[in-house]
Amino acid sequence: MNIAFCFESVLPARGGCETYISDLARRLAADHHEVHLYACRWDEASLPSQLRVHRLAPPSGPRFLRPWRFAAACAGAMQRSNHDVTIGFDKTWGQDVLYPQGGLHVATIEHNLRKYRSALTRGAMRWIKKLDPANWSFRLLERRQYLGERRPLIVVNSSMVRRHFMRYYSVPEADIHVIRAAIDVNRFIEHDRPRRRLEWRQRWGIDPSETLALFVAMNYRLKGLEPLLRALRHLADQPNFRLLVIGNPRTKCYEQIAQRLGVASQVLFAGHCMEMRNAYFAADFLVHPTFYDPCSLVVLEALACGLPVVTTRYNGASELLSPLGEGYVVNDPHDDERLAWCMRQLLDPVRRGDCAQAARRTAGRWTFEHHYQQMLGVFGEAAARKQAA
Repeated sequence: MNIAFCFESVLPARGGCETYISDLARRLAADHHEVHLYACRWDEASLPSQLRVHRLAPPSGPRFLRPWRFAAACAGAMQRSNHDVTIGFDKTWGQDVLYPQGGLHVATIEHNLRKYRSALTRGAMRWIKKLDPANWSFRLLERRQYLGERRPLIVVNSSMVRRHFMRYYSVPEADIHVIRAAIDVNRFIEHDRPRRRLEWRQRWGIDPSETLALFVAMNYRLKGLEPLLRALRHLADQPNFRLLVIGNPRTKCYEQIAQRLGVASQVLFAGHCMEMRNAYFAADFLVHPTFYDPCSLVVLEALACGLPVVTTRYNGASELLSPLGEGYVVNDPHDDERLAWCMRQLLDPVRRGDCAQAARRTAGRWTFEHHYQQMLGVFGEAAARKQAA
């Protein structure tokens, strides 16, 4: 097939959707499909050599207009080519398949409000959002994507996101393909795990005997770092337990919160980690009390590394966790007592070992190859529908 991707910036080192596009393009090229990319920026070294890149001018203007300009440029450029199937991953329209890995904008806004503990604050922020031109712009763009005359095939990475499509846009359940996200487990080969574990614990000043929880995020507020710090107060009787915070280097605000809560000695803020495998291998389990994640890549990577997981029902990746299996799912990220209880269970080496084995089994059952074959099926359906039209 002749397949085209549309995404403004493809720099796989940044992770997320950009890594996924690189992995998918590489796998398609290995099967001798002709793969095109319409983008403004890309890392040529991280993409397959067979990929044909079409450069688009970076969109200018205010933030709320830039997605419209990129989407229009992309749609116009694609119309001049004869692709069997076209795929968009973000705020674009006109493609045969849309795969919004970040979920729906309207759902993101609602879930973002949950991070405020006070109902009064949530109400005030809801009104502020109503005055935000970017919010209105992205809502209108989203309606054009999914409710226009030419409806795309929709791929989502969790049942939670499918429910959002049904709730906000009344899209029939049968019209939404749920294809679980997956990662290339070969990026987390464990042959040197003991060496990396010892080396990076030494670098971060963590004793080999300590039980280490890992938190990874760039948006600390949305991913629940503050309630996690509050939960540490309930684990003050565990002197051999530490929390490692990886991601955004801007941590001053959260360091002050940790000081105020009296848990600063339990937390290590390490900032950015170039090779995430080092952090996963140094840790004993992952805790990700997010307020919104369509399907967290961090959770998938942790499972692939054999780490038990504590997350929330607002994470589509929680659908992969079975009761008393790979870890624990918390209903409300603000429930710091429940969050602490879940972490306490994983301080037990026997329980933690059972969850680690379950995590490895789960990661092994659903591979990137499974994901790829299902995506091929969607591409084939889209190409047939396009040809029939």
